[in-house]
Amino acid sequence: MLYDVRASRAVPETIERAGGVPLVNRVGHAFIKQRMRKEDAVFAGEVSAHYYFRDFWQSDTGIVPFLLMLELLSRSRTNLSEVLAPYRERFFLTGEINTPVADVALKLQELKERYTASGGRISHLDGISIDFEDWHFNVRPSNTEPLLRLNLEALSEELMLEKRDEVLELIRA
Repeated sequence: MLYDVRASRAVPETIERAGGVPLVNRVGHAFIKQRMRKEDAVFAGEVSAHYYFRDFWQSDTGIVPFLLMLELLSRSRTNLSEVLAPYRERFFLTGEINTPVADVALKLQELKERYTASGGRISHLDGISIDFEDWHFNVRPSNTEPLLRLNLEALSEELMLEKRDEVLELIRA
């Protein structure tokens, strides 16, 4: 199962718990569909609420996941907030924060230098992703505007707010 670089750590954990193999991917339907075919993936999802199913010709559909969610809620006799509660108690996300920058490449290099020097594990799959034990982030350039898109997650709300402000300060400096 594929998920994009902006996703919560809850996504690969949940895929593994269900017996699947989580595969992180670049953002965008063209990249998702290509990788789905290569890996013969059953499902792919993007943070932007695009969902792809192998048995639906790798096409993007919101109707199938909506119906599956309704079925889950009906069978479990619960509501969506109860289903999501265990995730919302463990994972704290910023959502995507867009910041205009004069020099995208320079800012990405500054982020890389700062956070790899601090022991972060880096990936260049889509922009840069830096991973620490209790928080991680992805910063990727817009394809159409001179701006950077930040998505950050931490294992506490306090840490998420602290790291969000820290990374944004570096991006905006």
